Formats: sequence, C-alpha cells, structure tokens
Amino acid sequence: MTQTGIKTLRDSAAMRWTALLLLALAMFCSYVFMDILSPIKDLMQDTRGWDSASFGRMQGAEVFLNVYVFFLIFAGIILDKMGVRFTAVLSGAVMLFGGLIKFYAVSDAFVGTSLEAWFTNNLNWNGELPVIGAILPFAAGMPASAKLAALGFMFFGCGCEMAGITVSRGIVKWFKGRETALAMGSEMALARLGVATCMIFSPYFAKLGGEIHVDNAVKFGVVLLCIALIMFITYFFMDKKLDSQTGEAEEKDDPFKISDLGKIFTSLGFWLVALLCVLYYSAIFPFQKYAVNMLQCNLTLNPAQEGTFWAGSSVTIVQYIIMLVVAVCAFASNFSKKKGLKYGLMGLAVVALIVYCYMGYMRGTAETIFAVFPLLAVAITPILGNYVDHKGKAASMLMLGSILLVICHLTFAFILPVFKGNAVGGTIVAYVTILVLGASFSLVPAALWPSVPKLVDEKIIGSAYAAIFWIQNIGLGLFPALIGMVLNNTNPEGTAAHELNYTWALVMLAALGIAALLISIYLRAVDKKKGYGLEQPNIKAE
Repeated sequence: MTQTGIKTLRDSAAMRWTALLLLALAMFCSYVFMDILSPIKDLMQDTRGWDSASFGRMQGAEVFLNVYVFFLIFAGIILDKMGVRFTAVLSGAVMLFGGLIKFYAVSDAFVGTSLEAWFTNNLNWNGELPVIGAILPFAAGMPASAKLAALGFMFFGCGCEMAGITVSRGIVKWFKGRETALAMGSEMALARLGVATCMIFSPYFAKLGGEIHVDNAVKFGVVLLCIALIMFITYFFMDKKLDSQTGEAEEKDDPFKISDLGKIFTSLGFWLVALLCVLYYSAIFPFQKYAVNMLQCNLTLNPAQEGTFWAGSSVTIVQYIIMLVVAVCAFASNFSKKKGLKYGLMGLAVVALIVYCYMGYMRGTAETIFAVFPLLAVAITPILGNYVDHKGKAASMLMLGSILLVICHLTFAFILPVFKGNAVGGTIVAYVTILVLGASFSLVPAALWPSVPKLVDEKIIGSAYAAIFWIQNIGLGLFPALIGMVLNNTNPEGTAAHELNYTWALVMLAALGIAALLISIYLRAVDKKKGYGLEQPNIKAE
C-alpha cells in the first residue's frame, strides 16, 4: 500500500476517471460516424440519388449482422471469454474497417467502376413486404453507392455495438462499488456530444470550398475512428496494468455455457428491461437519422446571406466552441463542491446555450438547430446518475423518460408544422422540444444500464449486456427503414427532399413511447413484488 492508501489504479479516482475518459472519447468518435450522413440526407438525395427508402435501408444496415447473424451475441461471448481490453481493441479495428468501406462507397472514386456496376445489377432483393422487407439492407431500386455503404455500415455496426457492451463492462470493472451510475451517465453524456459534433461538422465538410463533396464528411468520420482505435489501445495498457496489480485474469477460467444464456432469458426483469430498451431507443436513434431533414421540412429557415459572418466557415468553429463551453460548464457544475462556483458554471452554461441557439437561428440551418439535442443531457445525466447511485428510483425515471418521449414526438408531428411561416416561433418550439427530448434520452443510461447488474449474475454480465443490445438492435435496424418506407408511402413520388410530410412517421415513433411507458409502469410493479432493487440506490449506506 502506498502512503496515500491507494492499492491499485482503480482505487485512485484520477486513474479510474482517466480510464472512463478514454472509453468515452472512443465512443464519442463512434457516435460522430454513426450519424455522419444524417444531417446531409438532402445532399445524398440530390448528389447520389438516395430516396428516403434507400437512405433508411442504408442506416438500418448498421445492425443487420448484429441481429440476424447473431454477431452481438458472439460479441458478448468474446467479451466474457477474452476480456475488456482485447474486445475494445478488436471493436475499434472493426469499426475502422467498416468506415473505410462506407467512405469508398460515397466517394467519387467509386463512380463508374466495375464494382459499381456489380452492385447495380445485384442484391436487388424484394423489399416491398410490409415489415420483413424493411429489415433487408439491400433492395431493388437502391443506388449502388447505397448498397456498398450499407455493407460497410454493417461492419461498422458490429464494431460499434461490440464497443458499446465492452465500455459498459469496462465501467463496471473500474467502478464496481463506487460511482457506477454516475460513471455510466457521464460516459454517455460525453459520448453523445458526438451527435452535436456530427450535426455541425458533417455539413461543414460536405460543403467545404463552396462545392458539394459528401465524401469529405465521411472522411472526417474515418479520421475520428482512427482516433477511437488509439484510445482503445491506450486503454488496453492501462487495463493490463490494473490486472497486474489486482491479480485478476482477463480470460475467464470457466468456459462459456449455453446454459448461461438460459439464466438470462428466464428472468422476467431482464425481458422487461430489454423490451423497454428496444422501444425507447427505437424512438430515438432512428429519429436522429431523419431529424435534420424533418426540421428542414417543418421550419421556415432564413439562410444567411452570402458574404456575411453568418454564412462563412468561421462561424461553424465559433459555434462549436460555444457548444463546448455549454457542455463543459454544465458538466463541471455537477462536480463543484463550492456553491458559488457551481451556480456560476451553471449560469455561464445557460448564457452560452442562449448564444448558441441565437447563432443557430441566424445561420438558418436545420443541422445547427438539432445539434442542441445532447446539450441538456450532458448537464443532467450526471445529476441523474448521482441520484440513482445515492437515492435510487431508476424505474420511476424510466417512466418519466417515456412520457417526455411521447410529448416530444407529438409536438414535432402536430405543433411544429403550425408554426410554418413563423421563423422565430418555429425555431423556439424546435429548440425547446429538442432539448427536452435529449433530457428524456439521458434517463436511460443513468437509470437503465446500471440496473442490469441487479438482474443477472456477475459472471455473465457481458452476455447480458450483449443480449439486451441484440434485442435493442432489432428495433434500430427495423425503424430507420420503416420511417423511410412511411415517408415514401405518405408523400407523392418525386417530392423534394425539403418538402416531405413527416406526420405519420412521427406518430409511429410516439406510439413506441407509449408502449415504453406501459412497460416501465409494469417493470416498477414487478420490481416492487420481486425485489430486484431497481428503486434502491446503487451505493449502500454504511
């Protein structure tokens, strides 16, 4: 034991939070790439011929191998068998491999090649079936670039979801018996800044130099995937040092047994959490992929005049810096012990957020408006995680999150279109609704994920996370395509990218929120009856 009383890296708050930072930065980069084409859906239609259905199938392809080839289940087995650090590096490499394929698919280098001709003439599957057809990553009528991009996105999705369960397991490893929910909530809050980064910089790089080059946006994402791999490699050595101190073995002594999955799938609490997860995430992640285009169709935007500061490239950097000020100040306020500093940081965050929103309005771009999505979540996710750690009430928080989810999607569907023609009013409604939606989203990592260890044995926790992610991925693969199909079927053929009617697609997402609310109510009742401890704090009073 050292003079400070610290035995291992895990006992040092600085070291375990450094490990968390490495994992969070890697997930930040993956979140940027995950939605790298979402804010430029209109440009993909104009430059590559991707209609809503093709765009949706490509986005849904991210989880195809995870779900229908059961890769995510295998990822959980690999995690339990090989350990956190090996799986982390493997996931980073797989993400980068898929990202490079997707980059080539949307690049000018792909146009006119024999590979483009092959993809044009093949993989023309029947995608007309109501639900089954929506899960197909390829379909007749899809451009060759969308098909190859879908293939690359499949590999990226394998790595990304493997990284997700690995990071969750890594946090449990480093924070067991400590600030587990706070750590998970903080990791996800920081990682979700990738959404805002994507929304701001993807159009920036796609339009850089005054010409449209959508491959530049994907190139930016690939660079970040390289950084993610570096973060995982750095974590590898840090985690290895921890194991050398604790004497723990990365590889499991007991071989994986199919009966382990039986223990998971026979738990009612597990199934309720898994169903809640798939419903909730299906109403959020697929929506993110269409949100910018939805705003373009429902808001009256006044683009800045050429030659002004608001239309220049420098405003993007300035606005992003202000966004970081909002995120850093809001996040840091959660850890400030002095009230003066705490409220000072919160006040600065609020002022910076108002400035950011004003800049988004002046720029007149939907992507900068939607980029506020994770900012409120960054501020309150640590608060919620800390509350769950010390007070509990995880199941109740999930109920609240579902209610907010329903309200937000119905607002987008029926209230926002009323303000069409009113630039100021519509923008205010959009900002408020997006911020509340982000806040509701923050309830899931803070409340749901730290509850999983209460439902299954520690030995199979990696497989449990994998199983939940697998079930969740069914929805994440299905609903991007369903949204695209709904848009195609509820809008006349040939409708311009900025004139689509999103009402029925949003109603479908609100219905998912209603189902999630019903399940969360039942989960709370079951928890009370069976004593899972979901409403109990994670940190027990001594």
